[in-house]
Amino acid sequence: MIIVAGEALIDLVPQGAGALAGLKPALGGGPYNTAVALGRLGSPTAFCSRTSYDAFGEALLDGLRSAGVDVSGVQRGPEPTTLAVATIDAHGSAAYSFYVEGTADRLFTAPDRLPAAARAVSFGTCSLVLEPGASAYEELMRTAAAQGVFTALDPNIRAGLIPDPDAYRARFKSWLPSVSLLKLSEEDAQWLGGTPREWLAAGPAAVVITRGGDGLTVFTRDGAEHSVPGGKVDVVDTIGAGDTVNAALLHGLATADALSPQALPALGEDGWRRLLRFAARAAAITCSRAGAEPPFASELGDL
Repeated sequence: MIIVAGEALIDLVPQGAGALAGLKPALGGGPYNTAVALGRLGSPTAFCSRTSYDAFGEALLDGLRSAGVDVSGVQRGPEPTTLAVATIDAHGSAAYSFYVEGTADRLFTAPDRLPAAARAVSFGTCSLVLEPGASAYEELMRTAAAQGVFTALDPNIRAGLIPDPDAYRARFKSWLPSVSLLKLSEEDAQWLGGTPREWLAAGPAAVVITRGGDGLTVFTRDGAEHSVPGGKVDVVDTIGAGDTVNAALLHGLATADALSPQALPALGEDGWRRLLRFAARAAAITCSRAGAEPPFASELGDL
């Protein structure tokens, strides 16, 4: 089983020209999208988070259940659901404004233990920024790594939520010894100010950089670098594309029985290229649809 840990929220997405053009609520949050994408791909998946008892919180849980995701470990609370207002530019790229004060997901507490079936835990986005929940997710990451569980991290930087960029960059570096697979966008890599080789030296067995329509590149600890082009598609928006990449990578590694830092080198060039192409196809399908609507396994074919 793959555990996805992090926030679930509601994206308010404009449906036409103008910032307030028919804002439509959509289920979202980077970890949430990753969990749904994993479920749709057929990987046994559980979600680890805290959601509201409000109508949005109920809808978020229904969305997970519909994707086959186990929600038995989700904590609940009376606080409201976090909201993110999306702005879509002419190229389909999304920027967000967040409404996070006093919301339910911020009060997440680390569980006493991981499920015995856990093979990997995925982390990222707002959940690693907003306290006090951020420290609880950080604790879970370190605990999972100490137990030998495969850990994946997508920082998915939301700069407007980070009051002290230098402090966050230092905290990000402190996570790396507990990370098996680091995935981040080219823009996030530039904001963080490091290089894949520096990050590899700190802990991860592999670093995957996404470059939008230009594709994906993986850097591995043995010095290898492999790239594939992006999938060609008419882009509606990019919401959930990076989260789909996370899910596709984890699903592919699970399928190849490679969810361990020791197993990643055995993939070799052919294995990594197949995996990256699979992730690129999955992300392209998500980009062809409005909102975070990752593909089902039947839409992708074999790895």
